[in-house]
Amino acid sequence: MTANGLVQKLWNYCNILRDDGLSYGDYVEQLTFLLFLKMADEQSGPPLNRPSVVPKGFSWRALIKLDGDDLETHYRHTLEEFGKRPGMLGVIFRKAQNKIQDPAKLRRLIVDLIDKETWTSLGSDVKGDAYEGLLQKNAEDVKGGAGQYFTPRALISAVVDVMAPQPNKTICDPACGTGGFLLAAHDYLVKHHALDRAQKKQLRSGTLFGIELVDGVTRLCAMNLMLHGIGDESDTELAVTTKDALAGKHGEYDMVLANPPFGKKSSVTIVNEAGEQQKESLIINRDDFWATTSNKQLNFLQHIFTILKQHGRGAVVLPDNVLFEGGAGETIRRELLKQADVHTLLRLPTGIFYAQGVKANVLFFDRKPAREKPWTDKLWIYDLRTNKHFTLKESTLKRSDLDDFVACYNPKNRHERKDSERFKGFAYDELIKRDKLNLDIFWLKDEALEDSANLPAPEIIAREIVDDLEAALAQFREIAEDLDAAK
Repeated sequence: MTANGLVQKLWNYCNILRDDGLSYGDYVEQLTFLLFLKMADEQSGPPLNRPSVVPKGFSWRALIKLDGDDLETHYRHTLEEFGKRPGMLGVIFRKAQNKIQDPAKLRRLIVDLIDKETWTSLGSDVKGDAYEGLLQKNAEDVKGGAGQYFTPRALISAVVDVMAPQPNKTICDPACGTGGFLLAAHDYLVKHHALDRAQKKQLRSGTLFGIELVDGVTRLCAMNLMLHGIGDESDTELAVTTKDALAGKHGEYDMVLANPPFGKKSSVTIVNEAGEQQKESLIINRDDFWATTSNKQLNFLQHIFTILKQHGRGAVVLPDNVLFEGGAGETIRRELLKQADVHTLLRLPTGIFYAQGVKANVLFFDRKPAREKPWTDKLWIYDLRTNKHFTLKESTLKRSDLDDFVACYNPKNRHERKDSERFKGFAYDELIKRDKLNLDIFWLKDEALEDSANLPAPEIIAREIVDDLEAALAQFREIAEDLDAAK
């Protein structure tokens, strides 16, 4: 069966469960639990005959014998039992709950959909692509809000192509979502390098590291990696863990690839002495940070610098405000340009993220050892935004749309670059003279402002207006929250 056929088969059943109030996210989560159980059962039988990680009495075979209330009760106990276990079991089943209230529909999902396939005999590309397809469909559900955990795969592919991961080098995503960057790095290594047995083992366990804040997303990421052949249900050292990455250093890595969560402020709602709810900013105080701020993206940028090894390389998706914000923002940009070689900035078009109203960029930099002279010599900026129009449905961003950027970046030797219409280099001396060291630099003329004949389609104009308004509203909301917190 093809990946598309598998997605369609699994997705068709979701529509039945939606009538019972199950969201897309709930459905993908329940599939994750059942797929894990079924695959563990398959691997414990011939020809693999592996020792099962599943506790006795809670196997797939025990589940498919049951029906009605007995099935619902047993499934609930299975989820609770697995959530207490260490290793991959604990990661995938932590705080797991049965969201399918009708035992008849649960049985149909188990018997008709999951049990009919032999999942371990499907290639990891088919299994993995099918699961990625489900995650993408889940991300497209605007009401569910899962889009914030899903970075456009065309963008990820281009970023990984220019970063060109090497064998035996560690790669981390400290805001890994469902694992897009980690998977693309894995695929790149497999495709571009003839790995020996030791390197393949290292790639399966010991190369890729993901940190995710939300339990439910960690489980999706762990399953996504496992279906692509990364990690194993019996692994004790896991590729992905649930924690707050910003709480402190969690290692040092050769490469960091990340799209930290959008949403500018870190805040928590507390109940004060008068019993009223109020928001308090979560300002991160870390000795290894250059500046103290509640801006989450600025904190992630500082954090990524701290977890890179000397000469380690980073690529991070950041909203526009990180490029021009004063105060802590200026301090962080100044220090980054000094202590790292900040060599490339990709200005991204609007309409490519599931989180609406986002104007973002990808910043590429290499961490360097301490010295007096600043490490940044020239920042090259590629403008993929001006006169480019994309939407999530009709005009989606494709990998080919980034071919020119990849060519201009020149991953084989980025020290040999040439100016082009969309690609320009700016010397360090120029940058530090700019007000607040503003890196939000553009030079192309917007054709829509020059010539009404060049206007994009009405639906694209409408989407861009909505994006701009939503971005403005988000900024006003943050200002209002700051004023409330300051009372």
